[in-house]
Amino acid sequence: MAIKVGERLPEGTLLRMGADGVEQVPTGSVFTGRRVVVFGLPGAFTGTCSTAHVPSYMRVMASLTARGIDEVICIAANDPWVMKAWGEQTGAASAGITMLADPTGDWIEALGTSFDAPQVGFVRRSRRFSALVQDGVVELWHEEAGPGVCEATAGEAMLAAIG
Repeated sequence: MAIKVGERLPEGTLLRMGADGVEQVPTGSVFTGRRVVVFGLPGAFTGTCSTAHVPSYMRVMASLTARGIDEVICIAANDPWVMKAWGEQTGAASAGITMLADPTGDWIEALGTSFDAPQVGFVRRSRRFSALVQDGVVELWHEEAGPGVCEATAGEAMLAAIG
């Protein structure tokens, strides 16, 4: 079962590419004392993730920042090299979206958003979600009802919910 509004995000370690290679990113350092939008998706370079989900947050970045969002983070069960390349290829990185990797899917599992679709090569991937997190606590939680859809979790939906 997925995390709920009012609950604290689980502790974990995500990965990103830094100037000197792979960096570990403790989730506490990302969410504590900050107002963050985080969205998760099945995988980098996949259809709806590349054509709808990431672009939706690119479109609303300035508006989210203007509403006091400290950071927008995209998380997928890929390795940090793939997330960096995907962020560069889509323009998400230059738009200011932080691309973080959960290559083992451990944090995604702890969130309760994990799913498997081995017929398409997805094992321990994340269902599509978005959340507004204040000081590590979930204030808004959106999750799509089915695969291949990006409506409730799109950047515009998050912006509208924040008001």
